[in-house]
Amino acid sequence: MRASRIWLVVAAMAVGSAAACGGGPEAPPAAAPAAGAAVDPATAATITGRVIVEGTVPRPEPLVMEGDPVCTTAAGAALMTEYFVAGPDNGLENVFVSVKSGLGTRTFPAPAAPVVLDQRGCHYTPHVLGVQVGQPLEILNSDDTLHNVHAAPKVNEEFNIGQPMKGMKTTRTFTAREVAILFKCDVHGWMNAYVGVVEHPFFAVTAGGGRFSLKTLPPGTYEIEAWHEKLGTQTQTVTVGEKETKDIRFTFKVS
Repeated sequence: MRASRIWLVVAAMAVGSAAACGGGPEAPPAAAPAAGAAVDPATAATITGRVIVEGTVPRPEPLVMEGDPVCTTAAGAALMTEYFVAGPDNGLENVFVSVKSGLGTRTFPAPAAPVVLDQRGCHYTPHVLGVQVGQPLEILNSDDTLHNVHAAPKVNEEFNIGQPMKGMKTTRTFTAREVAILFKCDVHGWMNAYVGVVEHPFFAVTAGGGRFSLKTLPPGTYEIEAWHEKLGTQTQTVTVGEKETKDIRFTFKVS
């Protein structure tokens, strides 16, 4: 009798163990998050264009670099303000142009290669740059003097770090779109730069007479945004088909 009871207990345990280890019906696995569709280079489109400025454009002015003799020596020639950089044909440079919407559920891994923001001659270079969410931004001190890198975002996390020695590097990443983040130096008040942060690689900074190009776009309809530190933001909607290249223009006005 006792042996029978032991057998029943062992059998019950075996059934329970089989159910726990998958012997019974299994619940369907949780669905994986839908991944964004990759861009097919065979059908990819391109949006090119120019940004121009109308009106009386303020001329660049010499930067007043006082209080640090290293800066005067390192800079060499006089540095000029970069708020307005426009050519004779009114092409406006240092404008951050990017896709604001239209990519749907597509996702784009952040590049591992860093984007470099240099401090050289007590001057941030480049003045405007772009980086992808999650991509390293390497901030370099190429001057033999103290710089204090102060990023003042409104969406991302603020940071304020000192770089007292030449050759120092600091790496930071951003977690959310923000166009654009002001960088300044709390030691040298004339130093400033702007970093545009977006979730994808479709961005550019105007150069060469206000020109830009957004390449390898999937065919579709997009809201394109152009941002300037003094003149604000403009957007326009553009539709591109397979292998199509479409040229657009933004016009900012100075009163």
